[in-house]
Amino acid sequence: MKSLDAFASNRAMRDGLQCYCRPCAAEYHQQRQTARGVNVRPRVETPAGHKYCRKCKQIKPHSEWDRNKSASDGFSTRCKPCRASENRASHLKRSYGLTEAERDLMIAEQGGLCLICRRVPAVHVDHCHETGKVRGVLCFNCNSAIGKLGDDPDTLRRAIAYLEGNAWKQKT
Repeated sequence: MKSLDAFASNRAMRDGLQCYCRPCAAEYHQQRQTARGVNVRPRVETPAGHKYCRKCKQIKPHSEWDRNKSASDGFSTRCKPCRASENRASHLKRSYGLTEAERDLMIAEQGGLCLICRRVPAVHVDHCHETGKVRGVLCFNCNSAIGKLGDDPDTLRRAIAYLEGNAWKQKT
């Protein structure tokens, strides 16, 4: 005898519940899939309030998971750190056509520092907005400064002249 909570819903049945309890139905499904030659993931037992991440192969508390209303348990299929890692890699590939290994190689070739200021670790990929070509990896401040100057060398030269005390004035 089991409580009604142990059975999944099934509208086709008179009482609205499956014939078999959830654990028995899952075991039966696993046996059928194995008999068909389908690769079945082994079930990992987790304590209440925890979930197993198949990417990092760790059991983590529900606080380490994003919510997903459409999932049967209400949580994402990967933990927050794994999803963040995948999203970073996807953004890098989609935006710049680089893998993380290629970006890390560029940073290593630069000595790990920003190509412009040579003081701060390089973490932001710099690219030409017209051609999309990657120029290097810069720190946040240098990358945003180039962007705010519109990637325009003439504007940058005027900024250099201004900083050196040679105020640039437009000739009329």
